[in-house]
Amino acid sequence: MSSFWNIWVWVLTLGSLVGCFLLLRWCLKNFAGVKEGESMGHEFDGIEELNNPLPKWWSTFFLLTIVWAFGYIALYGLGNWTGVLGWKSSNQGILNVAESKAKTAASLADGSGVIVQYDREVAAADAKFGPIFEAYAARSIEDLATDGEALKVGQRLFIQNCAQCHGSDAHGTTGFPNLADKDWLYGGSPEAIKKTIMDGRIATGMMAWEGALGGDQGVKEVAAYVISLSGRSVDPELAKAGKAQFAICAGCHGPEGKGNQMLGAPNLTDNVWLYGGSKRAIEESIRNGRAGVMPPWKDILGEEKVHLISAYVYSLSQD
Repeated sequence: MSSFWNIWVWVLTLGSLVGCFLLLRWCLKNFAGVKEGESMGHEFDGIEELNNPLPKWWSTFFLLTIVWAFGYIALYGLGNWTGVLGWKSSNQGILNVAESKAKTAASLADGSGVIVQYDREVAAADAKFGPIFEAYAARSIEDLATDGEALKVGQRLFIQNCAQCHGSDAHGTTGFPNLADKDWLYGGSPEAIKKTIMDGRIATGMMAWEGALGGDQGVKEVAAYVISLSGRSVDPELAKAGKAQFAICAGCHGPEGKGNQMLGAPNLTDNVWLYGGSKRAIEESIRNGRAGVMPPWKDILGEEKVHLISAYVYSLSQD
């Protein structure tokens, strides 16, 4: 936190507390000009206003909350000051997972980890749930895919970590694969799925082909041929011209357009489209190229949790 915002937090917080105290003091004074308990001279419908002070129990508890607030600040800090206890909600200033792990290890090694709330909660969770994940990790993915309780845990982990891209139902969206069908860019075996989640995937990338195809007309011809591979109706003359140029695509997608899981090149004959199957979307892919990236999760979740997510994802395509 910058010096400006640190000062801003201190001024607002202490100003509010001091203001509450002064307001309480002001409200406890008698400015009415009559003794406490006597009439204020106001009466309406048989109800008379008396000069009654604030209830002592109420004003006492109000004062105690102000004292409690100052005590809390002294113990746990405010702004950039960590307080007498040195407590922190988490390790501050980290930019990546590696830095987070390094700071956690350092704080645990020097004993300061006991005052980092996040580290304490992670340690408590590992102690409680670690044996459960270890037991699941000792079983095969195929076995876990038939275990309802294991799949519930895997589903929760998936929703927490994977749903942002693939959706809570794992059906994906444009640019993010559907994990609930049987169409796989890098393979749908338990081992392939786990490797994908563990290590991530950086697509070799489909380059922009407009220049190599001679411009917009070449793009339209190849797009027409690609569309025809999945059995859809196209202009036969465009498709014929596109077939002659498809040789430059066969290096990745194969001569029949059935794809290559080693490269992550999609099958073009099944009418399943990662970036959209409309004529316009396919032409866009050919014209400008595509390249997807999935980050590795092994350092974030660990192999045991990835093992469970793999079982859940594998189960989705087995129905």
